[in-house]
Amino acid sequence: MCENAVNARVPVAVPGARGSSPLLKKVAGAASEAARGSHFTQSMVKFATAGLALGAATAAYGHFIELNNFQLRTESLPVLPAGSPDFRILHISDMHMIPGQQKKIDFMHSLAALEPDLVMNTGDNLSHVDGMGPLLEALDPLMDFPGVFVPGSNCYFAPVFKNPARYLWQPRTPQMIEEGSRVALPIERMHDAFESRGWTGLINRYDTLNLKGLRLEFSGVDDPHLRYDEHPGFAPSAFDEGDEPSVRIGVAHAPYMRTLHRFVQDGAQAIFAGHTHGGQVCLPGGHALVSNCDLPPSRAKGVSEQSGIPVQVSAGLGTSRFAPVRLFCPPEAILVTLTARDKGEADASKGGRR
Repeated sequence: MCENAVNARVPVAVPGARGSSPLLKKVAGAASEAARGSHFTQSMVKFATAGLALGAATAAYGHFIELNNFQLRTESLPVLPAGSPDFRILHISDMHMIPGQQKKIDFMHSLAALEPDLVMNTGDNLSHVDGMGPLLEALDPLMDFPGVFVPGSNCYFAPVFKNPARYLWQPRTPQMIEEGSRVALPIERMHDAFESRGWTGLINRYDTLNLKGLRLEFSGVDDPHLRYDEHPGFAPSAFDEGDEPSVRIGVAHAPYMRTLHRFVQDGAQAIFAGHTHGGQVCLPGGHALVSNCDLPPSRAKGVSEQSGIPVQVSAGLGTSRFAPVRLFCPPEAILVTLTARDKGEADASKGGRR
């Protein structure tokens, strides 16, 4: 090759310069678009990565921290006759016991220091066929106090895995469980243990307890979530005016609307239930998305009213072993103080004058 050929300068068109070819302009534009697309893709990857990290952190918090962040909530229900002394009920529900839950056992033991006048257990005590031992260990000091109980579905049958998202769209209707399709739990042995310590079963029956000068008239039902409920009403004498003050209380596991309506029709003056887990995975502020029944999610925990009658719903102490997470909905026990109606009116009047 000759020297002139080696040193020859070939003119090159520069994009954007005078004389640039249309082809080179198109190439430069494509390169610019590709660069912008690459930046967008990188941004999306970063956004997705951050979202996954946030989701993982939230799930870890819900499982490792909030799941065992046991709380004691206090409520006051002015349902007793004027002049009656206060009566304190420790409401526990949805323990869903499995082996290895020492933190829950310790919390349950600490509740005995409250020395309640009555313990009310609204069911779903187990989440594992080997949960009986841990359950009775957890309840041991509380069974030194008078108590009443009703069962939930997870007293009869062990839970199974379910898609958690199904609760957002499934019909809020009771379960239909075919005989033999689920692992049976030792419900009879559990109830025998309760009764041997003096607790009273309210399984489709009414009963009366006289404690601390108060006549407590109970009407309880088997689990409405399984359609096992058969309302007994209250004892005929429950409406008699006696020398001692009295109160009529409805007790169920699942607060289906039909159940609440029936208790009100039967003459209940207060209603206690569990089942909802308070929504379990809630929005900030504890706002429930679901109640696992036809009760409005806004009533999934705490005290609401049904035709003027207070309904106390527990957010529960546990979860299914297949969904061990809570978010903005810590597990709870509730100390409910029944007070005289005139005291409640006086407290409301004081609050209005502030």
